[in-house]
Amino acid sequence: MHLVLTSRILGILLMIFSLAMLPPILVAWIYNDGGMQAFSIAFGINVISGFLLWYPARRHRKELSVRDGFMVTLMFWLVLALFGSFPLMLSDNPGLSFTDAFFESLSGLTTTGATVITGLDDLPHSILFYRQQLQWLGGMGIIVLAVAILPMLGIGGMQLYRAETPGPMKDSKLTPRITETAKALWYIYLSLTISCALGYWLAGMSAFDAICHSFATVAIGGFSTHDASIGYFDSQAVELICVFFMIVSAINFSLHFVSWRRNTFIYYWKDPETRFFLSILIIAVLITGLTLATTQAYPESQAWSRALFEVVSVATTTGFGVDDFSTWPSYLPFLLFSLAFIGGCAGSTGGGMKVIRMLLIYKQGLREIRRLLHPSAVIPIKVGRKPVPDRVIEAVWGFFSVYIITFIGLQIMLLMTGLDMVTAWSAVGACINNLGPGLGEVAANYGDINDAAKWILSAAMLLGRLEIFTVLVLFIPDFWER
Repeated sequence: MHLVLTSRILGILLMIFSLAMLPPILVAWIYNDGGMQAFSIAFGINVISGFLLWYPARRHRKELSVRDGFMVTLMFWLVLALFGSFPLMLSDNPGLSFTDAFFESLSGLTTTGATVITGLDDLPHSILFYRQQLQWLGGMGIIVLAVAILPMLGIGGMQLYRAETPGPMKDSKLTPRITETAKALWYIYLSLTISCALGYWLAGMSAFDAICHSFATVAIGGFSTHDASIGYFDSQAVELICVFFMIVSAINFSLHFVSWRRNTFIYYWKDPETRFFLSILIIAVLITGLTLATTQAYPESQAWSRALFEVVSVATTTGFGVDDFSTWPSYLPFLLFSLAFIGGCAGSTGGGMKVIRMLLIYKQGLREIRRLLHPSAVIPIKVGRKPVPDRVIEAVWGFFSVYIITFIGLQIMLLMTGLDMVTAWSAVGACINNLGPGLGEVAANYGDINDAAKWILSAAMLLGRLEIFTVLVLFIPDFWER
């Protein structure tokens, strides 16, 4: 462990993050909403703190070890959430407490979308823009962005990229150089954001709402500038554009890269994970739409549009809403919420356990059933036509086991704070899967739960965003041995 090197990196990245305060300052000036002072003070705090971390260690230059990568990744998310909370505390509206501000900041950066704020329609434009911007920065991972910058500063980036990238197969790179990989991801990310914003604007959103919602859509975040979320716009066109970009953003970005470079869409169909993901969505939409139509919860045409939007929103872990699905009839709230546990594809901005893991667990289950009939048979697990190494299967099962244990532990802790069973279960699920809205007391927002529960759920959001192992590895004694 190189603590001096860690301090230097955190200082540099915090000074870079301070630039995130400048766009809200511009927005505050344009709309004259009184938010300029809060963001100006936050900018100064970020710059000075980053400088104080960097300056004493400025001459310390070494290659990052794997352990350093894990430490920097975790510390940077915590530091960002801490310093990102200052505008939310310093601004008169919403004027959050430290706990609420940290929760909101971390929820934005992890693209969870769980909020403690009500009355969004009355917030200053600068605060609304800042919340959306936090999700956009967190969407592809600020660490991946930093990977494109760190090499220019004499700091290696592969360890950070591996710690941050979601999914079980982290060593596959789009380009030979890690810097080029990070840049390629961000070019795609930026292109999708611009396209989404244009789509929203052409569908009738104001320029401000279009930009803000494009940030949250492509990031699979779910924050909105209105309490009614996407339902505020009451527009079929807006909903369909949102559905399209939620699905696109929940697909592995390496597929977007390859398809763009080779100018063909065939790779989406050839990818087993994408086919499995789309199959899940289609089946869930059919079940939900039929149930809503037969129970006459909505007129038939509206039942299908509601089913499509809410299934895609929850399954991709975005968390936008056009209605409160927690009040839907029968088993539908539980069905939709369960989809978030699967989440998006690996290498996407989606949360959850990732589709590829669930596909491998499904295939492993089938293999074990076949082994009952053919005990001596050698039955490889294949994704497409390629056999999957047993080491990857072991890692997937290891992740699944630790995920379940962690989930149960967090739920018990929430129950100890006084929350009811449904609220505790759904709150942990919504936060560890980076979904946002839950059931029970957290169906609308998290403002009414106690502070202890908010800190527990903050830990759940971080565990989910960094896929559990990146955080838990720091608690193993071997990690700290020389």
